[in-house]
Amino acid sequence: MDSIKELKKFWDGKKVFITGHTGFKGSWMCIFLNMLNAKIYGYSLKPKKTSLFYQANCKKFIKKNFYADINNLKKLEKRINDVKPNVLFHLAAQPLVSDSFSNPLKTINTNSIGTLNVLSSIRKSNSLKSVVIVTTDKVYKIKKRSKYYNEKDELGGKDPYSASKVCAEIITLSYIESFFKKTRLKNKISTARSGNVIGGGDYSKNRLVPDIIKNINNKKKLTLRNPNHIRPWQHVVEPMLGYLKLAQSQYQKKIVHITPIWNFGPNKSNFVKVIDIVKNINKRKKIKLKISRSQNFLETSDLKLDSKKAKKFLKWSSKWNLNKTLNNVVEWNDLFKKNKNAKKICEDQINNYLK
Repeated sequence: MDSIKELKKFWDGKKVFITGHTGFKGSWMCIFLNMLNAKIYGYSLKPKKTSLFYQANCKKFIKKNFYADINNLKKLEKRINDVKPNVLFHLAAQPLVSDSFSNPLKTINTNSIGTLNVLSSIRKSNSLKSVVIVTTDKVYKIKKRSKYYNEKDELGGKDPYSASKVCAEIITLSYIESFFKKTRLKNKISTARSGNVIGGGDYSKNRLVPDIIKNINNKKKLTLRNPNHIRPWQHVVEPMLGYLKLAQSQYQKKIVHITPIWNFGPNKSNFVKVIDIVKNINKRKKIKLKISRSQNFLETSDLKLDSKKAKKFLKWSSKWNLNKTLNNVVEWNDLFKKNKNAKKICEDQINNYLK
């Protein structure tokens, strides 16, 4: 059973190094691990004032905040060597498809070379016992509509963001085969792919749910690019728990897997069109809508994940349906506008999820 009490038995006192800890997913991970009494060390770019990290005052409970670029190999190596972590989560990324078109070089440097830097930095570590490299569901080569992609499916990325994450996957597998097979990190490094993650405190541009929330708050019209595109929508807490369970299983040598790749996607009922998300939120908050067929970048029209492997070997599964997921996103926004206590809102939602 996944409860705070049960999870604490493992995570209490563990030294955890998180790259990208000031980002949206990184901030939720920090809050989650803090609830489990882990000792958190973060390596990331400085947070923006409009960020969950800043709003939840994450800096206060993190042991050390290292503000630096993932492409600064010497700094990264030194910080990991100084901290001597037990577990490492690599979340640092340029996470937006739209930005990958305006700045492809930065995207590939951050997502591909940044991952290479992490793997290079941990080669001399004697303290690490588990590493999770977070990528994306967009690494799969899209073959046909309505297909569910599992970990054995072919990789492929047409846009620069997807391509950069495919490179990160290939680099990770290469390092596992070339450098870690005869070390203490054998069977203790994996890549993790999740769906379209949503939740309170996400202020990314050109992402559907943050755009909806922003337009509701500002009473402006929402422009939809691709109303009929299908995505695997899931609350951010869901894959976070998956990453934690994967890291713990690797640490405790509970799984020896043929392929160190894991999908953490939602249930089938959460694979819906963009317009369905708008309609669902519109029942609670009125949305002014404008549909635009023109766009400057290519996006996959139909993307679904198969998470049977995680369900079988990690006993992880998606708990919240789409309605519950979107309820929590809207509620987070409403509560934050009232009391500004972002950290407590996140903690309450994590507790509710684990119950």
